[in-house]
Amino acid sequence: MPTTDAYSQGIQIAALTDAPNAQTLAFNIVDALAGRSVMRFSSASARNAALSSPVAGMVAALSTEKLLTWYDGSAWTVIGSGTSAWTNVPLTSGFTHNGNSNGNFQYRVVNLFGEPTLMLQGAVNATYSGSNIANGGIVTSTPLPSSARPGSLRTVVIPCSDVSSIRITLKLDAQPDGHLKIYGTGTGADGTSKPPWIGFNGVFYSL
Repeated sequence: MPTTDAYSQGIQIAALTDAPNAQTLAFNIVDALAGRSVMRFSSASARNAALSSPVAGMVAALSTEKLLTWYDGSAWTVIGSGTSAWTNVPLTSGFTHNGNSNGNFQYRVVNLFGEPTLMLQGAVNATYSGSNIANGGIVTSTPLPSSARPGSLRTVVIPCSDVSSIRITLKLDAQPDGHLKIYGTGTGADGTSKPPWIGFNGVFYSL
């Protein structure tokens, strides 16, 4: 009768009194070890098809999504992600890259605490018609791709120049349609805000 390994991992080891069967011996070892190793799949759908009844603790790498996933007993969660290149945000007329020499306005999708998150960097130069910011504050000429759009509206704080502005921070709305819109410029009861540059370094929001 087979026994199990000394590390309580459930790997069956044939006893000397068992009938010789090389195939059973190999399957008992290989199948048990495969389920406890980092399994590799082309995508999440391929993983789910192969592991219809996953066991808590299983780990699987997904090559298409560039994700390392772990089954926590109820769902697959992301525990690591591969490289994600910075991509320039497509700017509409009235905005240009490299505001205040902070580099181009760029984004990339990263894994933060197991959740897909958009990370921003750089800054833009902004122009105004009177006190009105260009394009009503929508800085994107075309929407960001679906993989970089939040499931619902995300509002975050962004820095700006204090030159020609009564404020040093503005508001950025990341819209579910893929556009990014700046709020807080213009003329109000307390004065006028027309910052020549607006920054995005250190800004994150969940997708």
